[in-house]
Amino acid sequence: MRGGVAGKVALVTGGGSGIGRAVVDALLAEGASVGVLERDPAKCGALPGDVVAVEGDATRPERNERLVAALLERWGRIDVAMTFVGVFDLYLPLLEIPADRFDAAFDELFSVNVKSALATARAVTPELRRRRGSLVLTLSSSSFWPGRGGVLYVATKFALRGVVAQLAHELAPEVRVNGVAPGGTLDTDLRGPASLGLAELRLAERPGRREELEARTPLRVALTPADHASAYLWLASDGARGVTGEVIRSDGGLAVR
Repeated sequence: MRGGVAGKVALVTGGGSGIGRAVVDALLAEGASVGVLERDPAKCGALPGDVVAVEGDATRPERNERLVAALLERWGRIDVAMTFVGVFDLYLPLLEIPADRFDAAFDELFSVNVKSALATARAVTPELRRRRGSLVLTLSSSSFWPGRGGVLYVATKFALRGVVAQLAHELAPEVRVNGVAPGGTLDTDLRGPASLGLAELRLAERPGRREELEARTPLRVALTPADHASAYLWLASDGARGVTGEVIRSDGGLAVR
């Protein structure tokens, strides 16, 4: 990674577990300074002591603004922003979503998966413009392929591809905007929607998860959060200074099935 991320200041939402936490650890190991917005107070408390941790919901603009302010107070700048907030619909087909809960489920999936990314982008863009920085959003293999989630999850992830393309267009030339689309990943805390009473169900706890992931990827790999981290760091680095509007698919080769 020419230039790397050493010395950069990174804002991370949803950085308390899973891929987000792996990227936080990788950023720190490479010499970056990091601030994290995390809803779970226990996850905030488990972050390394040199991380600026703000507890809060990334769908709320004021919590994103509070993290921006905290980073500016501590380091005076923000060079990179990355988003890792998400909720999964546990593969529910459209007709299996209860009619009396459809509106709530729709609102929750789109708020958590799409609105949160836009709220973060709105809050941090002025600083990224000032620093000619970089925004990296987390998409999914579900941003490209059907069957990697239910209809609501897939719809939100396809929407995020549009967000990457449009923000890359709007924010050029000052800010680069890219995405990473991880495939199914072990050891995350991705859960079902609270609106459907599924908030305690974790995708990682599905029986046979490792074998399922290995069987469906051409590379026969079950990826971990750490396996995705270098894609984020490269996009945030000066080595990717000519890259915007792109999505790295870190998914075990699903495109060559």
